[in-house]
Amino acid sequence: MKKGIILAGGNGTRLHPLSLVGSKQLAPVYDKPMIYYPLSMLMLAGISDVLIISRPAEVPLFRRLFGDGERLGMSIGYAPQDEPRGIADAFRIGADHIGGEDNALILGDNLFHGANLPTLLRNSARSLRGCVLFGHHVADPQRFGVAEVDEKGRLTAIEEKPAAPRSNLAVPGLYFFDGEVVDIAKRLVPSARGELEITDVLGAYLAEDRADLVRLGRGVTWLDTGTHESLLEAALFVRDVQQRQGTRIGCVEEVALYMGFIDAEHCHRMGEEMSNSPYGRYLMDCARSYSRPPALWEDAL
Repeated sequence: MKKGIILAGGNGTRLHPLSLVGSKQLAPVYDKPMIYYPLSMLMLAGISDVLIISRPAEVPLFRRLFGDGERLGMSIGYAPQDEPRGIADAFRIGADHIGGEDNALILGDNLFHGANLPTLLRNSARSLRGCVLFGHHVADPQRFGVAEVDEKGRLTAIEEKPAAPRSNLAVPGLYFFDGEVVDIAKRLVPSARGELEITDVLGAYLAEDRADLVRLGRGVTWLDTGTHESLLEAALFVRDVQQRQGTRIGCVEEVALYMGFIDAEHCHRMGEEMSNSPYGRYLMDCARSYSRPPALWEDAL
């Protein structure tokens, strides 16, 4: 799987007035822009060709941040979404980018962190037979899309924000699909809210018995950074983990290095460009210590 989409559109109304002047996905989560975290997840899944979908006025800001992706050894493109039309609208906008290939979609305000997560992502991508969605145990499932499973743990239904949830398995904003997702999205009828619902896409795969649920275990943290409180919570989480472990979460340059997208010399040069900041000095340290076994690095994520 080499194709990925980050949906960074929407009006971010839950973050007003912070998001009145720009994309919430460019807001800081401790020491880096929010979008670094979902981008790093796609990279860890082995994806090097990414499309960022955002509001038209903010496309130049994302382009200024990442350029064409060459600095990270990637290809990064951009597409405008003039108004929010639901998560599944990303497949219509990104149809040419997907080009009939397997792909991943991640929401631009989702943060994941946990042991063995890179291996879990790549194994899930390799075993794709239609779509893969992830399940994360939460205390308040009524706030999310919820996955229902049978006694053998197989996915049987998906319900959006149910009043009486039948499980505690929330579905985070990360999905893997085969190339047929574009045709499925094009056939969708908008909901009463005028949106193309991702649960309808998942339901189409489930009806064909081609939807698999992968559980994110207790060692994985998932945060949605779409509110002021959750944005602060995410920043404190990132700060605490980084200070205690001496590693960085969502450091896209480090991920690019260890995924083989760039070499150590290139990583060191990018660190030198930011050498006045702890982030830049961390990149230089990463480049100098690159000989450490990648398995140890993965366990630290």
